[in-house]
Amino acid sequence: MNVVEKLVWQGVCLRADLVANSGVCALVAGEQVAIFYLPETEQQVFALGNRDPVGRANVMSRGIVGDLQGQLVVASPLYKEHYNLLTGQCLEDARVCLPVYPVRMDGDQVQVQAGN
Repeated sequence: MNVVEKLVWQGVCLRADLVANSGVCALVAGEQVAIFYLPETEQQVFALGNRDPVGRANVMSRGIVGDLQGQLVVASPLYKEHYNLLTGQCLEDARVCLPVYPVRMDGDQVQVQAGN
């Protein structure tokens, strides 16, 4: 029997909990997820894995967001690698990538898609 995983939207915080141009961490289906709020962009919220794959610590939500080479990025607070907010790809090392989570605003609630 083929089992299909059902994806659900999990509310993680309210827009009022977010600070413009910075990140917060949320627990989604047992995984730490870094959520970034860029209100001046079309998408506004972005969600990546919180674990820095180079520094091996859960710190990505503390990274600095910005634009590098025309890409929206977060810089790791440990070794300063830059990760694309849309793809999770590291700009300095193509072999390194962060997981990307579907994220949306539902009214004032921030929701991240997780397996159930």
